[in-house]
Parts: sequence; C-alpha cells; structure tokens
Amino acid sequence: MAMWIAVAVFVAAYVLIATERVHKTAAALGGAGLVLGLGVVDSAEAFYSHETGIDWDVIFLLLGMMIIVGVLRRTGVFEYTSIWAVKRAKGSPRRVMVLLVLITAVASALLDNVTTVLLIAPVTLLVCDRLAVNPVSFLIAEVFASNIGGAATLIGDPPNIIIGSRAGLSFNDFLVHMLPVVVIAVIVFVLVLPWLFRGAFSADPSRAAEVMELNEREAIQDGRLLVKCAVVLVAVFAAFVSHSTLHIEPSVVALLGAGVLVLISRSEPRHYLASVEWETLLFFAGLFVMVGALVHTGVIGYLAGAVTDATGGNALLAVMLILVVSAVLSGVIDNIPYVATMSPLVLELSRSIANPVHAEALWWSLALGADFGGNLTAVGASANVVVLGIAKRAGHPISFWEFTRKGVVVTLISVAIAAPYLWLRYFVFA
Repeated sequence: MAMWIAVAVFVAAYVLIATERVHKTAAALGGAGLVLGLGVVDSAEAFYSHETGIDWDVIFLLLGMMIIVGVLRRTGVFEYTSIWAVKRAKGSPRRVMVLLVLITAVASALLDNVTTVLLIAPVTLLVCDRLAVNPVSFLIAEVFASNIGGAATLIGDPPNIIIGSRAGLSFNDFLVHMLPVVVIAVIVFVLVLPWLFRGAFSADPSRAAEVMELNEREAIQDGRLLVKCAVVLVAVFAAFVSHSTLHIEPSVVALLGAGVLVLISRSEPRHYLASVEWETLLFFAGLFVMVGALVHTGVIGYLAGAVTDATGGNALLAVMLILVVSAVLSGVIDNIPYVATMSPLVLELSRSIANPVHAEALWWSLALGADFGGNLTAVGASANVVVLGIAKRAGHPISFWEFTRKGVVVTLISVAIAAPYLWLRYFVFA
C-alpha cells in the first residue's frame, strides 16, 4: 500500500509541476508533506537517512555557492565578463552562445555543474541585457552544456562520485573513459545550437556597437574585494578538485568558503542573502523527500531490478538497456538516488560477466545514462532547477515544457552518441 501511495503522490506532484497549475515549490513541499503525513516515511527517514532522506550535501553546497556569488556580484566581475564575452564574439549573439556554452562545458568538468551554472547565469543575464536579447535560450543551452560537460570527470556530476566509489574508479579512469564521448557530444551540441535555438539570435546592432566601445575594466567596482573573492574561489575550487584526497565534502567546502568570504569582506547579510534562491532550496528539499519515499518503498529498486533481470546475461544488451533506462529515469526523478539504488545491482551484474572489459562498460553506461538523462526534463538535474529559479527571479521565467521540448532532443542526441561509443569501444575494439 505504501508503495502505491508514494507513486501516486509523486505522479500527482510531477503533473502539477509539469502543467504549472501550482508553483513547483508548493507542489514539491505538498507532496513531501503527504508522504510524511500518511506515514510512508517518517522524520528519521526523510531528514536523517543517507539513502532516503534530503540530500543535505546538495542543499548546503547550493547555499554556500549562492552566498559566494552574492558577495562576488558586488565586485562588478560579472559585468566585466559579460562585456569581454560580447567583444570576443564581435557582438554576435550566436557566437556569444557558443562561447558561453563551451565555457560552461569545460567549467562543469572541472567543478560540479551546479557551481558552474551559479557563476555563469549572472554573466549570461548581463550579456543578453547588453545585447537586448531574451536570455531564456542562452540559459537553457548552458544547462544542457553543464550536464554534458559534467559527465567527463569524477567530480563533474554527483552520480559520478557514487559510481566511482562503488566501482573503485579513479579520477583518471573517468577522464580516459568518459572524456572522449563527452567531447564528441559537446561538439555535436554546438553544431545543432543554431537549429535548436533558431530565432534566438536577433539583436539590436546599435546595442552591440555600444558594447564594443566599452572598456570592460571600468566595470570593476571594488578591486580589493575582487582579490579577496579570487583567493577564496581558488581555494574552494582546489578543494573541490581534491575532495576525494582531503576527505572533505564539497558542501562543507562551499560553506567554509562562504563563511570566510563573508568575514573578510565584512558583507552585510542583506547583500549576500539576497542572492540565495530560497524557493529553489525548498523545492529540492520537497523533491528529495518524495523520491526518498520511492526508494524506501522499493519502487526504484523494483524498476532497477527489472532492468537487470531483462538482460539475461547478455553484456551488450545489459549495457544498452542500462544506458536507455538510466537516461529516462534520471530525467524524471533525481539521478542521485537513482544511481545510489542502481549501483549495487550493476555491481552484482558485473560480477556475473566473465569479460572484465564488458563488466566495466556497465558502469560507464550507467554514468552516461544518468548524466546525459539530466537534460531530459526541467527537473532532471540540480543545475536545471537552479537555472530555472535564477531565470524566474530575473523576470524571464522558463516553463517546464519550454525546457523539456528541447531537453528531449538534446538527450536523444547525447544517448545516440553514447550508444555506438559504448559498443565500439568495449565490444568491437576492446
């Protein structure tokens, strides 16, 4: 009975979010309240369980980085970067989009994709304001790039960290196996940008000419504060990259960085807290509780088990099935609990496959499916939700279906690239 209640509540909340009948935060918190009130999960499972509860690491990572961005905004560096990007692109909105997409993809591989979009989104809004173009298409393109680029490394996307820990895969393993297919996917994505976002590149030539005449250095408002921010950001990014060695979670790093920056900058709370997307954080909390109910009642485990049972010992079929199912399910529910539930099953399946190359391919199919599948819908990945919150706050709301229509196309293209890559690399030329 509890399983059906969890499914019904999740589906109802998802429909409300997709149709935008109610605010997504209200739908998520309402769904979370129902599964708690009906006893599907209790407070210990919702608030304290690592497997079924709110992922506080994600919440506090977001909170810390939002505070850092709030202090950084006061320096004028976002204005500087926006002018620099427009001038390098010769005032062309299409070139600007390509430049921002490439920066986002590379940064998402070195950092996590949520941190990247938190830093890139303010720049994008300023660039589009300078050129008098609608920023919605630019923001959506950057989210797609962040989810694709984040797949390249162990730290680029949270599911990769789970997979690396469960399978014993290192940072270098991810670079060797994931980077080639991610580079191909990014190149193809850049090539389809003009078609996917056709009509989004009309700009006022006079506005572009005005920007070309600006001196970006004049946009810096507080040089001393910028130096302090730069020191803290370098330390934070270094800790992100080496967190597996330091054994300090990215959420702790972000909170420490935020605390240090607030202290040394002597910022007032009204300045840095104004950049915190409280609605987004509450939405994540509600979503985690609902998905946790699906995990707790065995719904996700049942679906994952059905995938592994359907393979019948065929390694290639298993790889392709895991890739496709992971892409679909990761686009509908959060990919973190999905990967956490699926990884033990993949581990068992890999032990039943004699060829070690074929067995390892199962892990890469899970990673590619979960990471690329994050682009499928507006709630498929943390970066998606964060950017939608930023866009709404800036007065440019992005609807669920506006995002998802393009997300389906990008996911299909990405999976279509991943499938032959997995087949050729691990079965044909292995």
